[in-house]
Amino acid sequence: MATMRELKGRISSVHSSQKMTGAMKMIASARLRQVENKLAQARPYQQKLWDIYAHIRQSECDYVSPLSEKREAERVALVAFASDEGLCGIFNVNIAKKVAETVSRYKTEGIKDITVIPVGKKIFSDVRRITGIRFQEAPAAFAEKDFVKGTRELADHLMEAFLSKRYDRVEVVYTYYKSMGTQIPMVRPFLPLSLDRQDKVVTSSGLEPWYILEPDAESIMATLYPLLLHALMYELCLSTRTSEQAARILAMQTANDNASKLLDELQLEYNKLRQQSITSELLDIAGGSNVEG
Repeated sequence: MATMRELKGRISSVHSSQKMTGAMKMIASARLRQVENKLAQARPYQQKLWDIYAHIRQSECDYVSPLSEKREAERVALVAFASDEGLCGIFNVNIAKKVAETVSRYKTEGIKDITVIPVGKKIFSDVRRITGIRFQEAPAAFAEKDFVKGTRELADHLMEAFLSKRYDRVEVVYTYYKSMGTQIPMVRPFLPLSLDRQDKVVTSSGLEPWYILEPDAESIMATLYPLLLHALMYELCLSTRTSEQAARILAMQTANDNASKLLDELQLEYNKLRQQSITSELLDIAGGSNVEG
């Protein structure tokens, strides 16, 4: 059984940990608001690109980008968005599982040339355990927290590799941010770019002919495809970062609750020992008085 001194030390230690997790929860809450705002600002931009695409398609433009060319997949690349920091529950574990499942699916399909591009320090060691794949480093801008530059450079590299046929298919493992309490690891096709309604992107209503196309529809479409891919990669990155902060808030809240419960138990045990000590002292005093009497 622990002594009162040991219990007092444990109570102090748990109390300090509770203060730390409370502070981390506050920091994660502030970061969540920031990244939520960025995600909300990014989506209208991507929506407008889809509106332009839909309008030009209605103008009977027959342009087909080589970025949407479907071919038999022999070489694939898999981007995996995770976090650089820990203390976010099973957030990174779920991403690692999704990466392993996706690689297993590739192997089942007979694909042997598999490249994984981990974005986030916490996913690297887990992905390293997967056999039969090779790794490629993400752009350095991600380590510098410049996600606009990082996603643009990554998307440009993947487009160039796809056009040169170093990759036949590119997919992205990310975490879809549905709500504060729900974050879902998902796999999103990236290349070839699918521009059908299966992407569930709803264009704005009323696609009247309010565009003047210069120099021509084909040139605009050739520019539009890379912009769509830049916007898509950025949104997937932001969705993962938003999910990370939400997961960290929940993890810190759980840690706080557990600390409170443990403190109650330790305090109760401490009070019991203290009461026993006081009772023992009173009995000793009473016994001494009886002897003297």
